[in-house]
Amino acid sequence: MSKVFVSDPSSVKTNEISRNKLLRVAGIGWLFDAMDVGILSFVIAALAVDWGLSSSQMGWIGSINSIGMAVGALIFGVFADKVGRKTIFICTLVIFSVASGLSAFTTTLGLFLILRFFVGMGLGGELPVASTLVSESVEAKERGRVVVLLESFWAAGWLLAAIISYFVIPADFWPIEGWRVALILTAIPAFYAVYIRLHLPDSPQFTAKEETKRRSIMKNIVDVWSKKYSRPTLMLWILWFTVVFSYYGMFLWLPSVMVGKGFDLITSFKYVLIMTLAQLPGYFTAAWFIERLGRKFVLVTYLLGTAVSAFIFGNAETISILLISGILLSFFNLGAWGALYAYTPEQYPTVIRGTGTGMAAAVGRIGGIFGPLLVGWLLAVGYEIGSIFAIFCGAIIIGAAAVLFLGKETKQTELE
Repeated sequence: MSKVFVSDPSSVKTNEISRNKLLRVAGIGWLFDAMDVGILSFVIAALAVDWGLSSSQMGWIGSINSIGMAVGALIFGVFADKVGRKTIFICTLVIFSVASGLSAFTTTLGLFLILRFFVGMGLGGELPVASTLVSESVEAKERGRVVVLLESFWAAGWLLAAIISYFVIPADFWPIEGWRVALILTAIPAFYAVYIRLHLPDSPQFTAKEETKRRSIMKNIVDVWSKKYSRPTLMLWILWFTVVFSYYGMFLWLPSVMVGKGFDLITSFKYVLIMTLAQLPGYFTAAWFIERLGRKFVLVTYLLGTAVSAFIFGNAETISILLISGILLSFFNLGAWGALYAYTPEQYPTVIRGTGTGMAAAVGRIGGIFGPLLVGWLLAVGYEIGSIFAIFCGAIIIGAAAVLFLGKETKQTELE
């Protein structure tokens, strides 16, 4: 007589607890990242008033952050394959939070930019490493959903940033400006890193794979472009560049764009807060679809939705169209981000997963350098917001095409 094996319910329950704990611990770190980036977009608008910045100088604040993120994603992504995901996750969290807190006390644009570079390094390294860690720690049948849920903490962080910015930045904390108080709050993650050190396990795939520690860094970098992985690498580099280019070009300038359309600073912050709320359902719907319809479907659909919304937002002439298109822009763009972080680590085996993910993110951050700079330069020479957002619309369509024609479906496949 054949035997029927039933999985141990207590084991299943333990796996659920471990998965939820990992998601919570990594997610809160992700939340703090988003809070910092979100607050920066509001701080740029406030600094333009306090320090009398030109549009080009405003663009450099966003771009220097992305330069740091490109460097951090490459360096820390590579070292995540040598020393472990958990160690790098903690290091990057400390770097970005301490540098962000110190930037609150600067009095010159030059020093502010230097500190924002280090903030970017920490952010750029932490994000791909965290998604790799979670990907390697979750079963294939729910991996995509869990990574998208991890990304949903980004929306919570942006929402928290919008709330802090709405109430804190315009407030009078004499003799300290409101934007300085907001940046001081971003130093909190340094304390959270201590908690992570005690409670976050490293990736089981990394700890079990001794080969990852013996391989040279250069060997890992070369293998990312080996024949087997060249196509997914090309696809990811195009996708990451176009998504990050458009995201930072649009979202870091969102409060400033609202001011440019005739709204005062507080009203602009309120409208951006409303738009930010749409990020959460964007993530949750993407998490639901990604294990049912696949990564490619979610990425292509949500990217095309982002492109259409961006074009409408840039050309909106009434408050209602501006708000509706802004809400849809947040909904689709952040849903696509969730799928992007789920999709990227699935393209590589354990031995080069951190390197491949980090390199793709680094290329993306190069796009993040040019996005804010391009907006600042085009505004300075007299281009309309509608024309600028049309450029981002076109870039996003290119990213969607790369996934459609070069990407492979990885839904519920076991990681190599």
